[in-house]
Amino acid sequence: MSSRSPRRTRLLSAVALATATLIGLTGCGSSSKDAKASTGGDAKAGVTLRIPDPGNNGVLALGKKDGSLDAALAKVGAKVSWTGSAGPFAPAAQAINAGQLDVALGSITSAVAALGQKPSFKLFGATAPDLAGEGILVKSDSKVDSIRDLVGKKVACSQGGTSEYLLLAALEQAGIPADKVERVYLRADQTAPVFAAGQVDAWATWATYSVPALASGNARFLADGRALGSDNYSVWAVRNAFADKHPEVIKAFYAYLHEAGTKEIADPAAYINVFTDSGPTAYGAEPKRVQADFTRQGATVEPIRPADVERFGKVAKFFLDQKVTPSLVDVKPHLLDVATLAGATG
Repeated sequence: MSSRSPRRTRLLSAVALATATLIGLTGCGSSSKDAKASTGGDAKAGVTLRIPDPGNNGVLALGKKDGSLDAALAKVGAKVSWTGSAGPFAPAAQAINAGQLDVALGSITSAVAALGQKPSFKLFGATAPDLAGEGILVKSDSKVDSIRDLVGKKVACSQGGTSEYLLLAALEQAGIPADKVERVYLRADQTAPVFAAGQVDAWATWATYSVPALASGNARFLADGRALGSDNYSVWAVRNAFADKHPEVIKAFYAYLHEAGTKEIADPAAYINVFTDSGPTAYGAEPKRVQADFTRQGATVEPIRPADVERFGKVAKFFLDQKVTPSLVDVKPHLLDVATLAGATG
């Protein structure tokens, strides 16, 4: 098979994932009342910022629990509506485009793919790549000891985002044509049992999924983000109409994220198992230790600077070269300068 037609296996539909997650997002908190509030339709009610529910971990989870995010937004006459659940960026971008969500977190790799689909959002903050938590996993007893050993093997990845980027970057770095490795397209949240059962030889993924796999002792990194020289920034997106009408809210939200992220790096444990220490959403002792270690090595959200824009452009060019996107996506028109928003009055 030629390099222009890579071998790929699609075990679960990415379209089905987007549809299912979009239903989850629209099914919670997207009533006409919330929609009216989010666009400033009722001055007395204030402005509602619709955010995917953060779950049990991270700065927004703690901000939800202790009320600090509500307090920060109240200063600019806004409040939070937790809408659906945090998950892959592709369906969140669809929800933003449909006017059912106001902000969402994703990776620049998934954002590039979404920006090629007539988006109605802009990016307003970026966090440096998670070099410790993302990468290519293999089982602990795997005989695959280098990227070159992946030739002829099956690697699980999600289509058009972080994990496909990591796999393709690893192959390019090793000088391996993409069609020499079989990409097995799977939903990230359903890959763990496939990987554990040995149905794939490796798994390109990020911290949400690498942490439990590594903590179990049954997996190891073949190469992490640092080894791959990853440019996979995390980025925050905001619905254009919301940013245009309520820039002061986005400014306040960004400031909260930045300050809370700095605190999280200093004390990661306080941001893990925020609501519960038991159940399916909770980390046990070893996953908690691994996650805390990754967090300490990370960074907080910052304004999008010229150097970041250049790296975003490299990711977009890489996705074009690898035929992940059909054309070159220009990220620049879809960026907001938080410093400019600082002078806005709404």
